[in-house]
Amino acid sequence: MTDMMKPVVRSQDRVLPHPPRRLPMLGDVLDLHVTDSSQWGWKGAVEYGPIYERKILGARVTYVSGPDLIAEINNEEKWAKFLGVPVRDLRSVAGDGMFTAHNSEPNWATAHAILAPAFTQAAMRDYHDPMVQTAGELVDYWRKQGEGTWLDVPSDMNKVALEIIGRVAFGYEFAPFTASEPHELVQAMLRIMRYINRAAYSHPMVEATVFRKQRDQHRRDISRVQSLVDDIVARRREQGPRTGRRDLLDLMLETSDPETGRSLSTENIRNQILTFLAAGQETSAGVMAFALHYLSQHPEIADKARGEVMSVCGDSAPTFEQVGKLRYLRRVMDETLRLWPVAPGYFRKAREDTVIGGEHPFEKGEWVFVVLLALHRDAAWGPDAELFDPDRFSRDRVPKNLNELYKPFGTGMRACVGRQFAYHEIAVVLATVLQNFELEADPGYELRVEETITLKPDGLTLRASSARTVGMG
Repeated sequence: MTDMMKPVVRSQDRVLPHPPRRLPMLGDVLDLHVTDSSQWGWKGAVEYGPIYERKILGARVTYVSGPDLIAEINNEEKWAKFLGVPVRDLRSVAGDGMFTAHNSEPNWATAHAILAPAFTQAAMRDYHDPMVQTAGELVDYWRKQGEGTWLDVPSDMNKVALEIIGRVAFGYEFAPFTASEPHELVQAMLRIMRYINRAAYSHPMVEATVFRKQRDQHRRDISRVQSLVDDIVARRREQGPRTGRRDLLDLMLETSDPETGRSLSTENIRNQILTFLAAGQETSAGVMAFALHYLSQHPEIADKARGEVMSVCGDSAPTFEQVGKLRYLRRVMDETLRLWPVAPGYFRKAREDTVIGGEHPFEKGEWVFVVLLALHRDAAWGPDAELFDPDRFSRDRVPKNLNELYKPFGTGMRACVGRQFAYHEIAVVLATVLQNFELEADPGYELRVEETITLKPDGLTLRASSARTVGMG
C-alpha cells in the first residue's frame, strides 16, 4: 500500500473507556493515585477492561492489559521501549544506565554488549559463592534474633540483595548484618526511590513549595550516592587489573564493545552501578520477600519446597549445579513473580502510526503502559488466578501462550539483562532459608504492597524457627 493509500491515523479518533468523573481541563485527577499508581492501574483494568485511559491535565495515559493487545504492542518493529514516569525520573540518579537509557543513547548498546555475557547462566558460576556466603550470613543473623522474634522480612531481604550485588558487582561489602546502622548509601537510595515514586506525577512548583525540604534532601542524596560510587570506581582504577575472580566492575573497566571498540566512560560505569543498586537490588529483594510471605501462608508448599531442597542438597549449602535441579522452587519463584511482578509494568512507544486491536489508533510517538498486575491474572491463567499455586507452572498446566501472558522481566531487546542473575540469587537465598527455618506468619497480617518504583510487601514480619526434616510429600 502506498503512502497515499494508507488510512489516516489520528489519536483524536481513539475513544476508550475511562473513569466516570472526568473534569474539564483537569481530566481524571479525581481518579489519580500517586503512591500506588501500579495497583491503581490494575484496578482500572478490572473496572474498564483490557484497554482504557486516564487524562491528567491534558496528558493521555493509556493502560493495556489484554494479552492480544499486548502481543501487538510488544512487536519490536512497530513499538519500542519508552521511559515513562517514574522510571524516567531515575535518570537523575542513574543517567544512561541500561535500565534508564533512551533507545537512541549509544552507551546502552555498549554497556549491553559488554555486560550481557556476564549475566548468562554460565556466568553465574563465578557469582555463586558470594551468594551462598551472604545467604549464610542471613541465617546466622536470624538465629541471633531468637526464635520468638518477629523479623522485618522486606528489610532483611534488602540487606541480602544489597550485599550480594555489592560483592558481585564491585567488590564492596556493606556488612548489613553486623553494622549498627544501615550504610549511608542504602539510606540515601531508599529515600531516592521513595521520593521519585511520590513526586513522579507532581508539578515542579508543588515540589519547590510544599515539598521543598524533601526535594532538597533528594538532591543531596543523589549527589552523595554518585560521589560514593565514584570513589569506589576511582579506588579500583588505582589498583589496576586484578588476578583471580573478576567482578562486573572489572569487566566494565577493562572490556570494550567487540563490534565498535567503544569503552564505557567513568560516568557511565557509575550509572551502571547505580542501576544495579536501584533496579537490580530492589527487584530481587521484593521477589524474595513476597516468596517468603507466600511460603509462610502455605506450609504445605513450604514443606514440598523444603523436601526438594533437602533431597537435592542435603544439609549442605547448595552447589552451583544443584541450584538448577530445584525445579519446584523455580515454580515457587515464577508463581511469586506472576502474582507480584516487582517491576509491575512497562511503557511502550509507537515507532510509527499504527492501529492495535483493529480499532485503536495510535500516532507515532504515543505511548502506553502495560499493566502486568492484570495481565498476570488474565482469565487464561484459570478461574483461580488470584491463588498462589506453583504447580500452575508445571508442564501439564502452563498456558500454551506463556510468552504472551508472563512478562515479569519486560520484553524485547530492552528486557532485563539480569534475569538469570536474579533467578540464581533468589533460588540460593530461598533454598538456604528453607534448609534452616520454618516460617510462621502473623495471623493478623493481610498482604499490603508498597510501591517505591518497584513493589514489596509492606509491614511483613515473620517468625523463623529451626526447620524439621521433611520428605518430598
